[in-house]
Amino acid sequence: MEFSRRETLAMGLGAAVVTVLPFRVTAAADDRIAAFTGGAEMAEGGVTLNAPEIAENGNTVPISVEAPGATAILVLAAGNPEPGVATFNFGPGAAQQAASTRIRLAGTQDVVAVAKLADGSFAKVSATVKVTIGGCGG
Repeated sequence: MEFSRRETLAMGLGAAVVTVLPFRVTAAADDRIAAFTGGAEMAEGGVTLNAPEIAENGNTVPISVEAPGATAILVLAAGNPEPGVATFNFGPGAAQQAASTRIRLAGTQDVVAVAKLADGSFAKVSATVKVTIGGCGG
């Protein structure tokens, strides 16, 4: 099979776009985190994120997040075209700083939770969720 110069250039451009796209998506998630934290340092731990290791259906992936003493929790799906999933705000009368929901994932990716704690510090946790097609583990 022979390719013309135009077809070869088109395939090369397509390969370049596919290579750069994940970096742009990750950059969007990093931008959302920076806007939420104001660029502050984040500690690892202090936040609990429960997400399935394998999701058979990326349209409804159950997650729950908890951060005792948090005033707000940001949840992101780093691989989605629009990474912002939800921001949960907790007032002083909140019995607990926890939330659960179902999210949509475009494919296998990291789900990230960033909590703003009452003292103004931030904590971060992430979990990788493998989205299978048709539940066959692939």
